[in-house]
Amino acid sequence: MSTSAETVTRLPVRLDIAGVVLNGDLTVPADAIGLVLFAHGSGSSRHSSRNRAVAEVLNHGHLGTLLFDLLTETEERVDTRTAEYRFDIPLLAERVVAALDWTNAHPDLADLPAGLFGASTGAAAALIAAAKRPALVHAVVSRGGRPDLADAALDVVSAPTLLIVGGRDDVVIELNRQAYARIRAPKELAIVPGATHLFEEPGALDRVATLARDWFVRHI
Repeated sequence: MSTSAETVTRLPVRLDIAGVVLNGDLTVPADAIGLVLFAHGSGSSRHSSRNRAVAEVLNHGHLGTLLFDLLTETEERVDTRTAEYRFDIPLLAERVVAALDWTNAHPDLADLPAGLFGASTGAAAALIAAAKRPALVHAVVSRGGRPDLADAALDVVSAPTLLIVGGRDDVVIELNRQAYARIRAPKELAIVPGATHLFEEPGALDRVATLARDWFVRHI
């Protein structure tokens, strides 16, 4: 893996995992202390502008990032019409687990402690993956997530978990509180004042990124 003049490696990758091929974008600072895998939300992809904004802050915090599609190109086309895959949490979690195994087997990435950043339904997939790979996942962050959809995995997650919710996202706040009560690992629930579900308000996403960076740096 080559390093650019800005001491950051950026390259597209193809993850041949779980019987499918998924596209991803890998960014690794030369002085990376860990690697954060992103599990995007329903109807989104590795191109999510919000996740990319968070990833950039993590990169400046000496954290590598892997943003990857949870669905194949064919599945994405079908999902756009039918929405049949975006809420298939077991499938999405299986893909996150496979991505963790892929990074753990990669010679340039295996030594980097891993964290998971999940948004919306991707948060549930991330928590399930953390429960299935406790030796690999050192921290989890959920942004506007549905951790409640992780169900039984909440009771066994051992990775320190940060749940971030917008202060005006009332329904999701309650769902996160219910999930928070079940998590036995070190945990925090952070509510960003004035923010709605997508954190589109000025400064809201910056706050999410700062919270996530600090959480990963502390626990990775």
